[in-house]
Amino acid sequence: MKKKVLIITGSIGILYILLAFVLPKFVAVPLAAYHSKKVWTENEKDYSESKSSNLVLDSIGNFPLPIGYVSDYEKIFSERQISHLTKLIIDYEQKTTREIAIVTISSIEPYENVKDYATDLANEWKIGKPEKDNGLIILFSKNLRQIRIATGTGTEQKLTDEICKKVIDSTIVPEFKKGKYYNGIESGLKELMKRWE
Repeated sequence: MKKKVLIITGSIGILYILLAFVLPKFVAVPLAAYHSKKVWTENEKDYSESKSSNLVLDSIGNFPLPIGYVSDYEKIFSERQISHLTKLIIDYEQKTTREIAIVTISSIEPYENVKDYATDLANEWKIGKPEKDNGLIILFSKNLRQIRIATGTGTEQKLTDEICKKVIDSTIVPEFKKGKYYNGIESGLKELMKRWE
């Protein structure tokens, strides 16, 4: 009888150890991986759905998630052009700590003007180092035929509104009028970097 009790007690003990320590390692990790993939897939689905709906903003002013240094929601640039612009921005950031984002978007709803939209988007994405506020965003919409350069307070000491307007009017827009959006943005970006020294 005692032997039977010991066997049962021992079996319960082994079962407890298996359930408490061994089994979670085999179940929890795959479960966590599954959950992580599920969340990623759902976010990816939300992103692709929002992309297909031209990323129209909802009434509380939510912004799209950034894709990278270049968030080309209007699909204006080729992959090679995006890579080149990204490299220019990364190289510049490594040298100066200044952060730049380029955004194309087909709608600014519920905003009424591109200036406020660009400023709020830059703040939402936290472009620029917090202690320096040295960010810059070039935002334009081919669909709306509008462009805006928004700067952080640390940036506008060098790149004033007047300088940004001049770069838009004399460097970027002339290329846009020819339908050469990449040329306009690349030239404008280089000009801004040069004037930001």
